Amino acid sequence: MQNPDIYNSKAWYADGQGPRYRQLYRHILQAIENGDLPAESQLPPERDLARLADVSRVTVRKAVAQLAADGVIAQQRGAGSFVRANPTTARHPQSLSSLVSFTESMAARGKTSTSKLLQRGLFSPSPDEMMALGIAANDRASRISRLRSADGIPMAIENSSLPQDILPNPDRVTTSLYAVLRHDGCAPIRAIQRVTAINASALDAKKLNLPEGAAVLKIERTAFLDNGRPIEFTRGLYRSDIYDFISELRLEGGH
Repeated sequence: MQNPDIYNSKAWYADGQGPRYRQLYRHILQAIENGDLPAESQLPPERDLARLADVSRVTVRKAVAQLAADGVIAQQRGAGSFVRANPTTARHPQSLSSLVSFTESMAARGKTSTSKLLQRGLFSPSPDEMMALGIAANDRASRISRLRSADGIPMAIENSSLPQDILPNPDRVTTSLYAVLRHDGCAPIRAIQRVTAINASALDAKKLNLPEGAAVLKIERTAFLDNGRPIEFTRGLYRSDIYDFISELRLEGGH
C-alpha cells in the first residue's frame, strides 16, 4: 500500500523551482524511479491526489498528462492511472561538440527514429534565412520541417533551411538530411549552435505531447562546409524533460 505522505507538498514543493505541476511531475517520476511507486501501482484519483498534494486538480491533471506523454504511466479510462512495467521515458544526453543528425543520434542509442513531415519545398527566403545562409532575396531556400520521434515518443520539432543549389530537391529527404548531404558530397563539418530556454506555444506543445507553456530548449544551428560556406540553418525545439545538452570545457593557458 502506498504511503500517502509521498504526495505531501512538503516533500516536493520549493519556491523558485518552477511551476507546481513541473515540480509534482518530477517528484512522482523520481518516486517511480527509486521504487517508492512500483510498477503497476495505481496513482490516487485526481481529486484525492490534489488533496494529498495540496494543489488544484488542474495542476494534478497537467503533471499526470506529462507522465503519460512520457510513457511512464498508462491512463485507463474508468480505471485510473498506473505505473508502467517498463517505462519508456529516458534522458538523452547530446553533446554540443558533435555534429550528428537526429537519426544517427537515436540509432546510437538503439532507438528507432521516425519523422512526421510538417512542411517541405522550395520557398522565397526569409530575412533570417538570407542572413544565416548568405543568400539573396531572389534566391530560393529549401525548407524541411519535421516532428522527430524516437520509439514513438515525440522528441523535437526541427525546421531546416538550405540553399537551393545545395538541396535542389527537398523531397529527397525522407529520413536523415545529413545522409542526403553526405551522398551529395556536401555534408557540413562544423556548426555554431545557440541554445535558449523558452515556453512552448499551444501549437508546439500539442505536437510534442506537452502541456501548454512547458519549458523546451530552442536551438538555432548554422552549419558550414570546410570552405566556410554556411549551408544549413536549423531552428529546433527539443523537450527539456528528455534532452540534456552537454558541453566539454578545457582549461587553456595552464592550471
